[in-house]
Amino acid sequence: MKRRVRHTLQAYMQEHQSLYLFAVVLFAMGVIFGAVIVNALDLSQKQELIGFLHYFFANMDENGIADPGLHFQQTFGYHLKTIGVMWILGLSIIGLPLILLLLFLKGVIVGFTVGFLVDQLQWQGVTFSLVGVLPQNMLIVPALLIVGVGGISFSLRLIRTRLLSKRDVILPYFISYTGLVFAMLAVLTIAALFETYVSPALMQYVIN
Repeated sequence: MKRRVRHTLQAYMQEHQSLYLFAVVLFAMGVIFGAVIVNALDLSQKQELIGFLHYFFANMDENGIADPGLHFQQTFGYHLKTIGVMWILGLSIIGLPLILLLLFLKGVIVGFTVGFLVDQLQWQGVTFSLVGVLPQNMLIVPALLIVGVGGISFSLRLIRTRLLSKRDVILPYFISYTGLVFAMLAVLTIAALFETYVSPALMQYVIN
């Protein structure tokens, strides 16, 4: 059974290798663009963000997360909306470029966050990025890339079957794509739990 699952995963990765490479490069471009944006901010924008950052650290030092349950609901809700939108976009031909845009924007957010922390806090910013940004994104980013590639693959299959008049049964691929989305939703749930209950404790330890 394990050998069969491993063989299936290997076949899937080989079949979509070029799509994964393209998605990773697109995400990396977003990270670089997000880091560049930090240097493009004017002084007033940086001061406003620094004030918010200091407030966040002061509140984290004193209280941690005031309502972990609410924070988890908000974080999980955000991930659910993101992956739900990507799933819906993957079910349509016109949604393909929007999936690519979402992957790029995720890279921009990560690059801007890490870039701003490092730019303003230097080595402390590196530490905060390692304990407050990197851990959950090690789950979030691969999950979104997998869903994104699954959506792109399904959209391309729709193009082949609907526009190029190639007869192909689409239902098995729809079931497979939907199952992939639910599997990645489980991963994102773990990421939300980590971001709610583990990352704040790590950040409090670093602040103290």
